[in-house]
Amino acid sequence: MEPKLQVALDNISLKSAMESIREIGHIIDVIEVGTILHVAEGLEPVRCLRALYPEKIILADIKGADAGSLLAKQCYGAGANWMTVICCAEIPTMAGMLNVAKEFGEDRDVQIELYGDWTWEQAQKWKEAGLKQVVYHRSRDAQAAGKSWGSEDLEKIGRLCDMGFKITVTGGLTVEDIKLFKDYPIYCFIAGRSIRDAESPEQAAKSFKAEIKKYWS
Repeated sequence: MEPKLQVALDNISLKSAMESIREIGHIIDVIEVGTILHVAEGLEPVRCLRALYPEKIILADIKGADAGSLLAKQCYGAGANWMTVICCAEIPTMAGMLNVAKEFGEDRDVQIELYGDWTWEQAQKWKEAGLKQVVYHRSRDAQAAGKSWGSEDLEKIGRLCDMGFKITVTGGLTVEDIKLFKDYPIYCFIAGRSIRDAESPEQAAKSFKAEIKKYWS
């Protein structure tokens, strides 16, 4: 299956987010309301994007850590298809989100954000609790420190795939990075600044889609 392309709207205002998505919304598969945008504007971007793009997957990247079912009711109620939970959250928090997701429909789901130190024992518990999606990160701070994708990253991604998770990959991705993951059944790639800040965001999004198709068609 061809991986999806997701763009993170880590804008600091709803106005700038709408300007960003206007050029690329028709090309990409998943529209992410980034954590930064959520802090600035709450759930209003989710509502606006759902109205503008009824056929797209909308992700609320809230990185929830507690009160899972309460947060889920708000995110899904605003129109999100997916929402995120931080990997250090307790299993009942994740399960609470997932239960609410099922109540809202089959297209609702929860993504676990893999930040910092997490263990394979935790991953097994996520799987047993019914969680299916994980987001493998190279964090913004790691990128700033010059950390590039390496064999350790690919080994972890491979093991997560073997466990049956749907893997989303993110962290300063460029078109040139896509080929690094060609041997894995990646579910989704997330790009942010490399598309949003490009001279032609539309062309940048098309280039990502073409590169993905080259290896997974």
